[in-house]
Amino acid sequence: MNYIRLPYDTPLRLLPLAYFLPMESQSQTPTLRTLPRCFRDVMISETHIDTIKSDQFLNEVMTATAELVFPHFGLRGWVEHYTGYCPAWELAYAVNLWAKTLEEEIGWGLFNISRLPKWHQIPFFDTDYIKEVMGFVAKRGIEKENWQPILDLVKEMPCHEDFMPYDTFVSIDFKRKWYHTRSKRVQTISLEACLKDENHSVHEVATDSTDMSDVDSKNFVDRFKVRLSEKDKTILELREFGYTYEEIANKLDYKNHSGVIKRMRAIKDEFIKYRNEQ
Repeated sequence: MNYIRLPYDTPLRLLPLAYFLPMESQSQTPTLRTLPRCFRDVMISETHIDTIKSDQFLNEVMTATAELVFPHFGLRGWVEHYTGYCPAWELAYAVNLWAKTLEEEIGWGLFNISRLPKWHQIPFFDTDYIKEVMGFVAKRGIEKENWQPILDLVKEMPCHEDFMPYDTFVSIDFKRKWYHTRSKRVQTISLEACLKDENHSVHEVATDSTDMSDVDSKNFVDRFKVRLSEKDKTILELREFGYTYEEIANKLDYKNHSGVIKRMRAIKDEFIKYRNEQ
């Protein structure tokens, strides 16, 4: 059976980058999981070709790659903390740049994988190796495109909508649009929803919060978050955006998700204490 021919300027050129993603990222991306790790099997299947041409394939590769390169920009926090109005966010999602630079640096591109033995199954790469390579790729891409002055400026004078101590209307609107239209696995939930235990309760605490206006309730949550450490605040925000304990553990380099669960319990205790004080 012959290969199905696709123009090079299709998302097919991102397939090597998709294969280079760590196993943890692939386990969280439903579209990428459907693709066999044999180039021949992909190229003879109309179904797999349609998958590669889909927006979901592109979005999943972009999101997973952005998470790998952003830590090497020299900025604080995670790419999720920024909106698409920030140049650093745009650079993190410049997936064509990262795919091209990866091919230039280690030869992992469409030309080479198309010449693998017919039945070759591409193995998952070691996670530490991937992080090391993508760190080098990020730095080389920044140098090649002369992005360092822009990143320095972002670090010195960040967009006023990014990293505010509270969610602005602009950042809320952007996050809703991004996560709900592009990343189907993320669903924003309230603070109390992510702190609920197995009995669907944040413990019984007397409070008049149900009578508060939206603005008062928002201010209450913002004042509570100020009490948390930066790491606990990051954990809480990721939970509010629907990330699982396992996903948070991977992002924050915990050995397993039990450490994240312990921190969430501590955050819950702090929240109960704060509500009682109020």
